[in-house]
Amino acid sequence: MALKQLKIGFKGNKTLAVSILSLILFVTTVSFTQDYFEVSKNLEIFNSIFKELNSSYVDGIKPGQTIKTGIDAMLNSLDPYTVYYAENDIEEYRYLTTGEYGGIGTEVYDIDNKIIVKEPLEGFAAFKAGLRAGDQIVGVNDVNVEGKQSDEIRSLLRGQGGTSVKLKIIKAGETTKTEITFNREDIKPKVVPFSGMVPNTNVGYIKFVGFTTESCSNDVKKAFLTLKEQGAKSLVLDLRGNLGGFMREAINLVNFFIEKGHEVVFTKGKTEDWNKSYLSVNPPIDTQIPLVVLVDEMSASASEIVCGALQDLDRAVVVGKRTFGKGLVQETRNLAYNAKIKLTVAKYYIPSGRCVQALDYSHKDEDGRVEKVPDSLINAFKTKGGRIVYDGAGIMPDVTTGNLTYTPLMIALNNQFAIFNYATKYFLKNKTIKPASEFQLSDDEYNDFLAYLNSINFDYKSKSELELEEVRRDANRENYYTNVKSEFENLVAKIKLSKKDDLQKQKTDIKRALEEEIVSRYYFQTGRIEYTLKNDLDLRKAVELLNDSDKYKQILTTILKPTKPFSINKKFE
Repeated sequence: MALKQLKIGFKGNKTLAVSILSLILFVTTVSFTQDYFEVSKNLEIFNSIFKELNSSYVDGIKPGQTIKTGIDAMLNSLDPYTVYYAENDIEEYRYLTTGEYGGIGTEVYDIDNKIIVKEPLEGFAAFKAGLRAGDQIVGVNDVNVEGKQSDEIRSLLRGQGGTSVKLKIIKAGETTKTEITFNREDIKPKVVPFSGMVPNTNVGYIKFVGFTTESCSNDVKKAFLTLKEQGAKSLVLDLRGNLGGFMREAINLVNFFIEKGHEVVFTKGKTEDWNKSYLSVNPPIDTQIPLVVLVDEMSASASEIVCGALQDLDRAVVVGKRTFGKGLVQETRNLAYNAKIKLTVAKYYIPSGRCVQALDYSHKDEDGRVEKVPDSLINAFKTKGGRIVYDGAGIMPDVTTGNLTYTPLMIALNNQFAIFNYATKYFLKNKTIKPASEFQLSDDEYNDFLAYLNSINFDYKSKSELELEEVRRDANRENYYTNVKSEFENLVAKIKLSKKDDLQKQKTDIKRALEEEIVSRYYFQTGRIEYTLKNDLDLRKAVELLNDSDKYKQILTTILKPTKPFSINKKFE
């Protein structure tokens, strides 16, 4: 286009036009030659260094490992999404990019120097073989794994679907070792682990956890159609914790709620191949049903395309917390010897024209740190109806909800596996419980949990204690501590005494965490989600909004002035 305009501009002076064109070609050729020389020179240097190391380094080197270290260091200078996978990492690559892997279908914890089953995926190999949360794995295929860490046995548990694996286990609550042999499977976790009607409402709810498999949007479609058959008059689509995946599936999902022919997203890359516009191309399911999308800090990438596009097209109200801010697109390329590289090839832009990328990886500081896009570089854009939205920092919800805070006590109960282990103890003692949505611990059962904490000598550092330790260190360095030692120790003792009340002050939150973990022992992943919904403040806000049609419409139509003096993107002027 630039050359075409140049030719038109100098139509009356062919000699000058030819001269300028020759100059441009010369500069371009010189630039390409310099780049090629720089690449060639540094590859030659790298090759020479490796040869010297391989032939002369005193302790010898592992060639493959050394080269991979060099490759990883090179890619670490870019963004965290550009990754090299050697041939023996392909199973990990498959899991990270598709959510699928060959294995037994359970994660494990490291608890008290033991490898403990976390929560087998319902319906998959480990679950069908009888493994349950709290069981201990002591051997894999005649390899003794007692005393090992979970990351040391991951490769033993994973493998191609259909291959046999033999586990030696100690069931929770028992002491004898037993062996079980079963086949690994291709593990494909559900992307819609739960959907249903919100109790006592006509609001449908869909939990969608990842765009990690091709055609995964069809699972949302099936759930949506089922909810409509059950009488859903409005819908909550929960994308909290959804880290994204295939862009095409995000486009398909948006298409369920908008007419054909709308631009959902467009991409811009270094090469023309990635300058593309993606439209909704299918007939929609429902363009009128009131829709709320729930998001949080871990809603990223494809999730942000969905919530951002629906927000830009004024098709849904977004509720929750500001999203992660990943506006980058990756593509996988095959390399020699069955290796692969996943590299960032473009940025994506949603219908208003904004990119949600929060970090600029091209401008790292000397320590390799990346800062968020500063407010001065954030621009305002307009939705289809003229509402103001912003780029550069994820998707800001239309309705923002409060952040969950975890106290030092709650963090310690989880990190020390007190809640997990008590749930196992409770499960062994009680054969059945009420349905997930109805289950509650009694006060006597909560007191039993407190007695359990005493029996394991549970302790933790409160925020005040941690800050006092820092004060003590500073006082020692400045030679003040001797003079205030008695007062300081009295204060520490009083805080410890007061800390005993925390288990009662935080009883509500602790009980909920306990109840959720206990419910998962009986009703597994589906039950865990169903239980959490009854105390879900974000969902409660969404339902209130959907039940108030005037408020819902007001949010989608109210045009406010920018809160900061940002310039409106020219696309809408």
